[in-house]
Amino acid sequence: MVDVTIRGAGIFGLSIAWTCARRGARVRVVDPYGAGSGSSGGLVGALAPHVPENWNDKKAFQFESLLKAEPFWRQVEATGGVSPGYARLGRIQPINDPKSLDLAHQRAASARDLWQGRAEWTVVEARSVGSWCPPSATGFVIHDTLSARMHPRRACAALVAALAVMGVEVVPEAPDTGAVIHATGVSGLLELSDALGKAVGNGVKGQAALLRFDAGQVPQLFAESIHFVPHADGTLAIGSTSERDYDDPTGTDAALDDVIQRALQAVPVLHGAEVIERWAGVRPRSKSRAPMLGAHPLHKGQFIANGGFKIGFGMAPKMAEVMADLVLDGQDSIPEGFRPEASL
Repeated sequence: MVDVTIRGAGIFGLSIAWTCARRGARVRVVDPYGAGSGSSGGLVGALAPHVPENWNDKKAFQFESLLKAEPFWRQVEATGGVSPGYARLGRIQPINDPKSLDLAHQRAASARDLWQGRAEWTVVEARSVGSWCPPSATGFVIHDTLSARMHPRRACAALVAALAVMGVEVVPEAPDTGAVIHATGVSGLLELSDALGKAVGNGVKGQAALLRFDAGQVPQLFAESIHFVPHADGTLAIGSTSERDYDDPTGTDAALDDVIQRALQAVPVLHGAEVIERWAGVRPRSKSRAPMLGAHPLHKGQFIANGGFKIGFGMAPKMAEVMADLVLDGQDSIPEGFRPEASL
């Protein structure tokens, strides 16, 4: 017998399965394409916070989730023996004009209040952070200690390994048994949109690249709207594009060429690094831009967890917790802006 059936083996589905299994539920994950086969099988893995200002439910939820990430991934690795490549190493962002410098100082003041001393967002001289730093026109950078990195594919593999130890399978097909949670990504959002006759969410294509460049245990960078994420395996991910209109959902093209060229200009030390993989995938974005959590609008008595978009991995620890609370204990602590109604 199965207590919880989860449809979808991306980061949302696997994280919920792990949290439910740890609470003693008998869980099965169903995905015809396998674990991490969609947008969760990408390259970048930048777990980075929203700016500390104009605080709202989404930013508070993400902040809590990023703080929960370290013990979450530590337990996953300890159970399954597979590393997700997680490390909370922070992030550096160059500040290139006086207006942005003033704004960064304001946000640093906000962070001292909003982040409660559990992480820092500071403005520092670029020379103080060492050689791993993009050029900064003002000579200053933002350094936050909340950002973390992980490798999306390795994270999914780590969850699958940990779930197997807990007796949880990822299977291509199975009947709905027990509580049913739909974590089906873009296809689930399109199903909703088609059934309701209006746009509830869509897919946004992203392209990224993996370079053979071992930066070591250093912070990730964010420069020229590009994430630079040094992975534990000696590679470096850069990305990504954000494309609403596309013909080929998994093909890379000149848009990625442009990202690579801008990355080399922003971080000159990367010149000569070999591009060892080019990747593209479509990420699920709800109309509200927040994760869609709660009762499924179409399937009565069932649940939905969708719309991770660019922040799905960062939201996963907290998201899995509130979904397990709802499904297993009937405790509903989902923020109003995260409910399906916010996109309907």
